[in-house]
Amino acid sequence: MIHDNWLGALARLVGNAIAEKTSFVQSDLFTAYGFPPTMSYPVGSSVSDMTPYSPKEHDMLRGFATVNYWAADLSGAKSWYAELLGFEPYFERPGYCEFRVGDYEHELGLIDARYAPDGWLDRPAGAIIYWHVDDVQAALDRLLAMGATLHEGIRERGPGFVTASVIEPFGNVLGIMYNRHYLEILASKSTPRATQGG
Repeated sequence: MIHDNWLGALARLVGNAIAEKTSFVQSDLFTAYGFPPTMSYPVGSSVSDMTPYSPKEHDMLRGFATVNYWAADLSGAKSWYAELLGFEPYFERPGYCEFRVGDYEHELGLIDARYAPDGWLDRPAGAIIYWHVDDVQAALDRLLAMGATLHEGIRERGPGFVTASVIEPFGNVLGIMYNRHYLEILASKSTPRATQGG
């Protein structure tokens, strides 16, 4: 049964999770990977324009922070994503688990579907988050082999921008994309990330 007060329940669930992670993220993660917590980069047309700047008052959307997927079978979803990513979640609590993914350690959270809003689970829904991959066809083939179903086939959106999306076994839309801007920004960073799970 869907929780009657899903928003309050979700806020408490994620709020507690964030509270438990805060000291680690602020004191260790940024320092370990050389990212000053007050430094960010604007979106520009060329790498040469990417100069560090301090956040301004008008900078409301600072960047992608977390994407959450619902799963009626949270244990199954955890195992499926662990196989896909090649490592276990770094943080878990009842009803929630979280992975850190990719070059910027983005947060991918899995939430027990009991906390989803009414009607949310009737069909694949929500904004599509596209994760950068180096080979869209190979990534798509692997996702389909792991039980995902095709949502949208491979499409070229312009020079250096190719997308596809699937519906993973738990009903969420998972987007993949080759994005040249992602690689340009990554190349401009002087401090490489530590390898997850290795």
